[in-house]
Parts: sequence; C-alpha cells; structure tokens
Amino acid sequence: MEKKLSREEAWELLREYNETPALLKHALAVEAVMRHFADLSGEDAEVWGVAGLLHDLDYEKYPKEHCKKAEEIMRGRGIDEVYIRAMSAHGYGICTETEPQSRMEKVLYTIDELTGLINAACLMRPSKSVLDVEVKSIKKKFKDKRFAAGVDREVILKGCEMLEMPLDDVIRETIAGMRENAEAIGLKGNIN
Repeated sequence: MEKKLSREEAWELLREYNETPALLKHALAVEAVMRHFADLSGEDAEVWGVAGLLHDLDYEKYPKEHCKKAEEIMRGRGIDEVYIRAMSAHGYGICTETEPQSRMEKVLYTIDELTGLINAACLMRPSKSVLDVEVKSIKKKFKDKRFAAGVDREVILKGCEMLEMPLDDVIRETIAGMRENAEAIGLKGNIN
C-alpha cells in the first residue's frame, strides 16, 4: 500500500461530498461492519474501515455517476488503489465491472446492502435499536421482498457465495459490527 489514509482524512473527504445525515450514518455503519470483519479476518481494521467509510463518496452529489466520479475524485487526490478498488468493487454488476477479488472487497460488496436492510428493520422495531435485533428477525425481513424493496437481496446472496459464508453468519456478524457503533449510526434506540 502506497499511502494509508487515516480515518480522519477519510471522514473529512466524505464530509466534503456528503451532508445528508442518512448517508453519513450509512457510511458509519458500513465502516463499523468493515472494521468488525477485518478483526475477524486478522486484517488491518483501519484500512477496511476507511474503505467502508468512502464506499459511497460520490453518491449524494453524483448519483448518476456513482463509483465513476468517486474513482476520479480519489485518483485526483492520489489515494491508494486499494481504497479505489474496494469502492469500485462494491458497485460490481450495478454500476461498475470491477469484480470483488480481495476479502475486503468481497465483504464490502456483501454488507453494503445488508446494512441498509438491518437499519430499516431496526427502525421498525419498538426499541429502534440494533442492540436487541436477532438474526431470525432480519432473515424474516430479508425474505419479504416488499420490505426495504430497494435492497438488492441478490447482491447479498452473491456476496455470501463469494465469501463462502452462510447468510445467517453474514447477518450475525453484520449485526455485531453495527452494534459496535450503535449510537453513532442512530441505532442505539431506547435501550439503556
């Protein structure tokens, strides 16, 4: 890796292009889950977290150029290819042709949509919290195509295949990662 980006640098860059609270919370949720999976894999949690934080860098300002504009921005700032590839790979088959190769890229591809589904499911709960949600609740919402209809379940399933992990395990670990940053992502809810 040529230049490791600090979390603070990544956050500043993200804030330069994003203001919407929901998008910022999503970035924080993906960052938390990426850090969690990095720890599980014995990888660099800082690198994985930054990749998660920056994955939707261009989405608010350039939704029609998603991933392509982010690549341009990141290259223009001399950001290391590992972050650019991860960001691009998360859009594989949707807005890019960058197939996830590394474990980090595969995790990001898989959990991006899943964090959105879990977030929506948590907000529907009386507690409004990720701290008390269970895998079976998320599986039930996963099967209901009308719930959070914008979440591409096929991407999640394809990602589970890439990771060679059962869906239940991916859901469990994604919840665990989101719990680690519950307050910042707005999912602590009314649990003390």
